[in-house]
Amino acid sequence: MCGINGIYTFAGQGRLDPDVLRRSRDYMTLRGPDGFGEWLHQSGQVGFGHRRLSIIDLTETGAQPMSSSDGKITVTFNGEIYNYRALRKELEAEGCIFHSQSDTEVLIHLYRRHGTQMFNLLRGMFAFGIWDNERQMLTLARDPYGIKPLYYAEDGKKIEFASSVRALIHGGGISTAIDPAGVVGFQLFGSVPEPFTTFKAVKALPAGSYLTVTAKGATAPQSFFSLAEAYCTAERTNFDPAETQERFRAAMLDSVRAHLVADVPVGAFLSSGVDSGALVGLMRDAGQSDIQTVTLAFEPFRGTERDESPLAQVVADHYGTKHTTRWVDAKEFHQDLPRIVEAMDQPSIDGINTWFVAKATRELGLKVAISGVGGDELLGGYSTFTRLPQLVRSLRYLPKLPGAVTFFGEAAGLARRFGFSVHPKSAGLLAYGHSYAGAHMLQRSIHLPAEMREMLGDHDMLAAGLAQLQPFELVGRALKPEPQTAFGKVATLESSLYMRNQLLRDTDWAGMARSIEIRTPLVDRQLLLDVAPIFARENRPDGKTLLANAPSKPLPDVILNKPKTGFGIPVKDWVLSEIDPAAAKAKDSDRLWSRSWMKHVAKMHNITGEAPEKLAV
Repeated sequence: MCGINGIYTFAGQGRLDPDVLRRSRDYMTLRGPDGFGEWLHQSGQVGFGHRRLSIIDLTETGAQPMSSSDGKITVTFNGEIYNYRALRKELEAEGCIFHSQSDTEVLIHLYRRHGTQMFNLLRGMFAFGIWDNERQMLTLARDPYGIKPLYYAEDGKKIEFASSVRALIHGGGISTAIDPAGVVGFQLFGSVPEPFTTFKAVKALPAGSYLTVTAKGATAPQSFFSLAEAYCTAERTNFDPAETQERFRAAMLDSVRAHLVADVPVGAFLSSGVDSGALVGLMRDAGQSDIQTVTLAFEPFRGTERDESPLAQVVADHYGTKHTTRWVDAKEFHQDLPRIVEAMDQPSIDGINTWFVAKATRELGLKVAISGVGGDELLGGYSTFTRLPQLVRSLRYLPKLPGAVTFFGEAAGLARRFGFSVHPKSAGLLAYGHSYAGAHMLQRSIHLPAEMREMLGDHDMLAAGLAQLQPFELVGRALKPEPQTAFGKVATLESSLYMRNQLLRDTDWAGMARSIEIRTPLVDRQLLLDVAPIFARENRPDGKTLLANAPSKPLPDVILNKPKTGFGIPVKDWVLSEIDPAAAKAKDSDRLWSRSWMKHVAKMHNITGEAPEKLAV
């Protein structure tokens, strides 16, 4: 787990500036505090940087950037390849000679043999750049789910890439002009949807894709894996329902075992939910007897139903873990708040929980922790899995009624003019709720365009951002090809949009700010291929029950049957009291907090047109 960066200057553009490479690399010190390296091609046109968090092969033989023994292939790599030992064994059988015990060296030999066909052979989370000296070509690639970030900027003279948007900007020479699409995307969804960022010059390499660069320039990103296609395939796959539990258990155990591959101890985040608890049980089944678990708890919740620590302790005792409950109070929250916003590589409405649990984990001396993120997307745990199909069925004929959508929209506007309260999403239901893409956009949106006029103030930016973003089309593209089952559609949307742009990105920046590698066994390409056929059908089993019973020692019933409360923080008392005390006392503070928080984050990231507070770039 690391921070990577690189520069490739195009033909006739001279040599790269090593200081730019180093400034960008060293901005990412927290991503890799254990070491650093650089590689400069003899031509001066190509250079890679690397910051290292040592997880696999802790010796200097695992240092990066890493080159092949003949110097023809060089790689800078962020992530973990969990099946690297099996791949290495196959490569050695074919005559490959290895000089390290790292997963990075496996990438070099795979590229030699398979080129860009190598990506679907990899199990893990990854983002990397590979230089092919014979072909004078750079290849950038990112894992199927987008667990690890990779950003790039091309200006016609050169292409630069890095694990962090702000690392690219910090290197110097990249335009800092704000991208209206990124700003509007943040206000709409609470996160910036890829491939956009808040800077016009910087784009995200889409998850499950790669691009190649030669002296003439870069190709458009090319997809090598599609979540939508995976669900379409799953819908055509037959299996014996009687084998459901055993098939699911085997797939889960396989994923957890893979995610424990490391040369340092692997701990686990433990809430009171099924996902994290079952993962701890499966860690035990996978052979890890000494398990350190960490639960985050908040002082205002102590002794209330929102206090997760008692049930988390039940799970810890059930599986015999070495358990720590880390309490956070208002004082610590207020002290950390500026650093939390500063650590966000791109603005986000979330990530505070992960910041504190990663902080607690690092305090225990751990570098790696297992997280239950992704369970609701994989297993159908969100209310959207029932709500969206119901909504689409109810409204599917509305667009066929002449003038219906216009009539209801005008009626809602008229009601608001006469002082009646009409929630923007209620009016939006009639315009968008008849399709899965539209219904999902409404479900996951924080503010609709009508509200953003007030939020942004700059109507020109709003108009330009919406025109570029095309949010309905952006959401709809996730369903190409479109799965046939309701589950397949919703799972694809939740995984491709909300999880990718919000949950996984927050997991990355908040964990890396504490030099913690967070692993996600429920977000795994092979696991998806193994278990999607179980759920992508009309009469699907309850995913949480399957997961609770997956460990050989199932979760206690008190965990499986407890009401879902979410993993919240005391936002009214802490967030609003810090940035908007008036809103904290308002009747509708649950809704107002997100607006106040987003305004604060936007100001700190200087995407409102106002002067920002001090914020490191």
